[in-house]
Amino acid sequence: MNRFLPDDFEALPADSFDKEQIVRPPTTYLKDVWRNFKKRKTALVSLIILAVIVLMVIFGPMMTKYNYYSNDYGAVNQPPGGEHLFGTDTLGRDMWARVWVGGRVSLIIAILATIIPYAIGMVVGGISGYFGGKVDLVIMRLVDIMLGIPSMIYNILLMIVLGSGNILTLVIAFTITGWLSAARTTRGLVLQLKTREFVMASETLGASPGRIILRHLIPNTLGISVVGMTMTIPNIIFSEAFLSFIGLGVAPPNPSWGQLIKAASETFKNYPYQFTIPCACISITLLCFNLLGDGLRDALDPRLRT
Repeated sequence: MNRFLPDDFEALPADSFDKEQIVRPPTTYLKDVWRNFKKRKTALVSLIILAVIVLMVIFGPMMTKYNYYSNDYGAVNQPPGGEHLFGTDTLGRDMWARVWVGGRVSLIIAILATIIPYAIGMVVGGISGYFGGKVDLVIMRLVDIMLGIPSMIYNILLMIVLGSGNILTLVIAFTITGWLSAARTTRGLVLQLKTREFVMASETLGASPGRIILRHLIPNTLGISVVGMTMTIPNIIFSEAFLSFIGLGVAPPNPSWGQLIKAASETFKNYPYQFTIPCACISITLLCFNLLGDGLRDALDPRLRT
């Protein structure tokens, strides 16, 4: 016997199905990250300032008729003015051109010495975390031993052995020690990810360990790695400036911010602008990268998304 009568039912209103529609516009992961990043005003301003600095190191030397290596002994130690916007140094070279060319060298070293070690460290950390066991034990103990010695000691010794004076040797010196922290961070993330369902599904379908590490595990650690890179770049800039200051960095006449500071430190009392301008460039760049890293960390953290 039918327990329901026609009077027990009521027709739905015509607009009832509209309430089930998704009113939020469709988005992607990158759009979601950018939306959250824009809410961090300090990080957004830092990104704009860094974009201006990058444009200046590319096009700044073209804005003057002087190059960074030519000497003009009739215009030695001129203060900043209309002819020389940042003044000249003790050899009559235009400081505007030298500052921006030096910034180009410093940023190239910092970016290459960050991306290359992180690529190596992420692969090594992924292998260590995925395979575990003896492989993980050997790799992590090697990392612990190398991390037990300050990286600056490695860098100084390597610069003495490889020879200082060019970008390649600096990048190699920073790369040999720079992958250690990236490997440890990636290894910790992979240990958490390798028990997830998508990894188990890939293993069930017969995917090789290399494919799982490179196509599934490492891409899922990129968020944390990008934040780590933005924090590492200012450290590399500072380290390069220190090595140049003690005479193990970029050799003259090729400038870098650190090499400019070293050269200006000898005449700081008489010509302070030669020292303060490259110092200001380094300080602003380091501050902006740190603030950018904080903003990216907040934007990439799913717990802080709104």
